[in-house]
Amino acid sequence: MSEHIATVEWVRGDQPFADNHYSRAHDWTFDGGAVVRGSSAPTSVAVPMSDPAAVDPEEAVVAALSSCHMLFFLAYAAKAGFIVDRYRDAAIGVLGKDERGKVSMTGVTLRPVVHFSGAAPDAAAIADLHHRAHEACYIANSVRTEVRIEPG
Repeated sequence: MSEHIATVEWVRGDQPFADNHYSRAHDWTFDGGAVVRGSSAPTSVAVPMSDPAAVDPEEAVVAALSSCHMLFFLAYAAKAGFIVDRYRDAAIGVLGKDERGKVSMTGVTLRPVVHFSGAAPDAAAIADLHHRAHEACYIANSVRTEVRIEPG
């Protein structure tokens, strides 16, 4: 068991609040010291009350799923003796109503493109690496949404 800490902080400052015209921008501070600007998605709260340059929670879910999958894929590839030069995933999350009628992340598609040097694995080995990475990913094991992997 391990703990993972993130501090989320929003400060009103001198902006109005009760009229619902306040900034949704805030900071995510992680235990290693990294600070990421967060905000609501502009599709949820219009600009200027949201910050389109910041990371919204929906993007963070997609990024966490993609990152977790990638880290396991890299570990399994290295253990199998394959040399990965580059891994890029243009992942997409879809927000919609689920079977309960609640707005949720209804699907995430990971679209990794992996470049190898030396002896590259064949398609079956790559599929196996992705399957094992998906099965092991802590984040994928923690969400209700379907996570699809469509390697490029």
